[in-house]
This record gives sequence, C-alpha cells and structure tokens, in this order.
Amino acid sequence: MSGPVEHYTFPPLEAATPEGLLAVGGDLSSGRLLSAYRRGIFPWYSAGQPILWWSPDPRTVLYPDALKISRSLKKTLRHRGYRVTSDQYFSDVIQACAKPRERNDDSGTWITPAMIKAYTTLNESGCAHSLEVWDQMKLVGGLYGVAIGQVFFGESMFSHSTDASKVALTALVRIISEKKFQLIDCQVPSEHLFSLGARNIPRARFSGQLQAALAVESQPDTWNYSFDSLDLL
Repeated sequence: MSGPVEHYTFPPLEAATPEGLLAVGGDLSSGRLLSAYRRGIFPWYSAGQPILWWSPDPRTVLYPDALKISRSLKKTLRHRGYRVTSDQYFSDVIQACAKPRERNDDSGTWITPAMIKAYTTLNESGCAHSLEVWDQMKLVGGLYGVAIGQVFFGESMFSHSTDASKVALTALVRIISEKKFQLIDCQVPSEHLFSLGARNIPRARFSGQLQAALAVESQPDTWNYSFDSLDLL
C-alpha cells in the first residue's frame, strides 16, 4: 500500500507472552489494522473479549514457490470444474468464514461483526481481498486477507466442497506470484497449511523478511481475476 501511513503505538514484539499475546485494547480502524500488519501483529479475539493483538513465535508462513499441489488436489483441479474469482463477493466469503465449521463448533466465531465491518472497509479501499471458489453457481469455498507491499496476510478460509479452500489458496499463489509477492503470512500453524507447504520460522526472521517485503510499495486496488480450475495446474 502506498500513500500516507498512520502510526499507532504497539509494544515491541519481544514483549509478547509465550503464546504470542502482545497487546489488549484499541480499535479496528483501518489505520490501526494496517499499522499492526506492518509490524507483524494481527487481531484475534472472541465475542465478548477486548481486542487482542498477537505476534506469535514461531510464525507460520508460505512462500509462493513452496506451494505443494498433491496428487489428489491435481485430480480436483482437473475434474471438479471449479471456477475461481477474486474480489467479487468479499462479504459472502467473510460471512462464510465467520460461521462455525461444524455444529457445536465455535471455531469460526472469532470473526466478530466488528471484524467483518473492519475488513469490509479494507476491501472497499483496495487493501483486503477475497478469492471465491464456485461449483456452477454455488459458492463452495474461499479465503480473504490483507495485501501490503509484497506480503499477503491470510486471515481465514472456508470449504464446503472437496478441496475448495485448497483451490482458493492455489489461485492466491498464482495471483501473488504474478505480483511478485514474497510471502503469505499464515499467522498460526495448522496441519492443513503444512500439507500445502507452509512452514514455521522464528519471529525475528519473519520480522526481517516482512520489513524487506514491505519496502516495495504497492497501490491498493481491486483484484479482477478469474480462473478455471484447469488453469491452475
């Protein structure tokens, strides 16, 4: 992102707890969110809690050239007939990500109404982006996150059909590779992300790579991409 950058005060990253909690409070204004991301800090909290700001050590990242496309994912790309678009239905994607993954599961509810409003504002300003995966006319998967400089900060993804979130991530890597992005910040680890090529790196190394990638400015914009799944092989 180019243009004036608002500055907000955060503690040094080394002040985070062993779990990665760095600060409590503040707001979800666009300026504060972008300032936090530029420092390697992100919000993550549940309804009823104050805003919690995190900088975990280690940090989970995915380098574009490290993406793993398994045999089963290749089969999905060849035969499922998915279509992928970007920035067409941001609201639908973030709402889907906010829903509990399964009955009696609250894992999605950290995406509060305030978070939805904040990231929708970032999308409207060209700083947050969504990828949508379609099976015919049905939205079956997707992801969203924030783009600054040469970094994509992944926030959440969802899947309602075979490999749909993996297809979304594959399309994301295609897009950011074209844009010469250096890394995807996956924030926290999961076996799902590791299976796709993500890895953990020390926070200090992440911070250094982040600052180098942010040194190359990029203009906020709308991502107008469309892929057939076969295009992603």
